[in-house]
Amino acid sequence: MSQNFKTHGHLTPEEFFAIVIWKSNRSKTKVVKGIKKNKIEIHIITSEVSEVETREEKLSILHPAIPIPGIGIPIASAILAVCYPNEFTVVDVRALAALKVLGFKIDGDPTTNHSAYFKYLEKCKELAQENKVSLRNFDRILWAKNWYEGTKGLKHLVRGINTDTKQ
Repeated sequence: MSQNFKTHGHLTPEEFFAIVIWKSNRSKTKVVKGIKKNKIEIHIITSEVSEVETREEKLSILHPAIPIPGIGIPIASAILAVCYPNEFTVVDVRALAALKVLGFKIDGDPTTNHSAYFKYLEKCKELAQENKVSLRNFDRILWAKNWYEGTKGLKHLVRGINTDTKQ
């Protein structure tokens, strides 16, 4: 999708909703209703994202400029991360929890505040570079760390289950 976005300068409705569903399947109906109600054309708003220069402008087009219920900074960041994988990363509660486990805290709430999101983004870029991984792979690492070690992660799910493989 990022190559299609780069080539065409916009996302198709299918591409846009593939990202929405990937990021937050439970939000898709609310987002569809909001787009239809507000008569928003996906190729137009994603073209606008492509045309503006700064990352702040790109985020502002998706949140809060378009009044679509269900699209907060987490979904907007997912859309931008797909379109610009070297410039943006996904923010959500899992990623924030994983950063906390790693000993990092971001001032403010990056899931609701643009300024805090950009602080989070810079921290992720810094940590990705330090660990010699792409920003997109660093995002995957945060997700996996929380999936495994998070409050309701796999590690906690299997705690207390007998691991003796002898039969």
